[in-house]
Amino acid sequence: MCGIIGIVGRSEVAGPLYDGLTVLQHRGQDAAGIATAHEGRVQVFKGNGLVKDVFDEAAMKLLRGSIGIGHCRYPTAGSEGSDEAQPFYVNSPYGIAVAHNGNLINTEALRREVFEQDRRNINTESDSEVLLNIFAHELDDQRVLSAEAVMHAVEGVHRRCKGGYAVVALVLGLGLVAFRDPNGIRPLVLGRRETERGVEHAVASESVALDILGFTRLRDVAPGEALVIDVEGRVQSRVLGEPGAHRPCAFEYVYFARPDSMMDEVNVHKARMRMGVALGEKILRLRPDHDIDTVIPIPDSSRDAALEVANIIGVKYREGFIKNRYVGRTFIMPGQGQRAKSVRRKLNPIPLEFKGRVVLLVDDSIVRGTTSQQIVQMAREAGARKVYLASAAPPVRYPNIYGIDMPAAEELVAHGRSEEEIQGVLGCDWLIYQDLSDLEGAIAGPKKQGMRFDTSCFSGEYVTGTDADYFDRLKQARSDQAKQLRRA
Repeated sequence: MCGIIGIVGRSEVAGPLYDGLTVLQHRGQDAAGIATAHEGRVQVFKGNGLVKDVFDEAAMKLLRGSIGIGHCRYPTAGSEGSDEAQPFYVNSPYGIAVAHNGNLINTEALRREVFEQDRRNINTESDSEVLLNIFAHELDDQRVLSAEAVMHAVEGVHRRCKGGYAVVALVLGLGLVAFRDPNGIRPLVLGRRETERGVEHAVASESVALDILGFTRLRDVAPGEALVIDVEGRVQSRVLGEPGAHRPCAFEYVYFARPDSMMDEVNVHKARMRMGVALGEKILRLRPDHDIDTVIPIPDSSRDAALEVANIIGVKYREGFIKNRYVGRTFIMPGQGQRAKSVRRKLNPIPLEFKGRVVLLVDDSIVRGTTSQQIVQMAREAGARKVYLASAAPPVRYPNIYGIDMPAAEELVAHGRSEEEIQGVLGCDWLIYQDLSDLEGAIAGPKKQGMRFDTSCFSGEYVTGTDADYFDRLKQARSDQAKQLRRA
């Protein structure tokens, strides 16, 4: 999962790109980069670390131009070195820089194609560099630089690439290109703002990046759609190829996206509130005479759901954990050991809210289980009489292959276990999961009834399909053990 943004402006865009990336920082803490176009050249500056640490005054002065793209990286495919930071750049044809959010699931086959058929070299382990070179090759085949040529090139990308992807590209001599996979798994939003110098456009992973820059959200980029925004600010768009089944990622709404974002016409904040309502109703069905004294969220992304759970079951909502704002999101830490060490640095309980009480802890989801185990233990040590744990999402039993770091099924606490067995592993007195149908209904809400989502990490159903040996290769490449070996 990464954050991407692109702007076609009427003045320098490096500053706005930086600001946009800071509010997309929750989507990736590993690396950040910006590419801009100025006087026939592309300037790229990128590095490992948070946005605020990568860019200094000298870097911002380098990034001249009124068109640019930005990226903050969360590593799933590839290694974790600085050579994997984006945007990636190729000089042929024309000069193209690309920032990509998502994951291709046929990368190895594409890598061979790019070398043997397209006669291009891939210099990193990143699937994003593969995607860039495929786009570059398809555009080169058009023998002309135009919006129409770009549409044909993106059509070629859709034909060859399999997986979830949202892309922003800077093409010298033309402008900004943005496109989304045919199933719309990864999000991409288009915005516009009026300035004294004229109209400006932006695309970003989440609408919050548009909001803070003063852009009005126009719409989501449609599944399979390509946009070309030229240097004059003219927008051309087309949905390319056969329309796929629209399946935005459910985990975006559960955990990744900011609550103040709108994606695929769904308000994330309201979706999480509805998750809490459904979860509270399930608790009342299972234990109408429950003994819960207090509902406590595991900050931050479970707060909306936890507040509604408390309202539905009729007990007090309390903040029981204080979060250290200077520790990153535990789920996207690169290794299990680092994730485990980070939990106690990240959260500290308020004993007053636990002592002698039956507490219901509400989390957005339970993935590997390491964090949940420690938090349950922290609640007991703070004096809780009983500790119940509720998840606003169903059990995560299967790998996510479209850009979220859940690669090896064996690393998921719910894989191959019943809910009773998971409860034993986590050490809580009662474990409650959201039902999958309730999750989809909560995200869709009353205005989008019947809308479907990519729920593959819960259901094991992959909208793109997979090769027979894909999961074995994924485990070898992206499990915690594989990452530790690469770092050794």
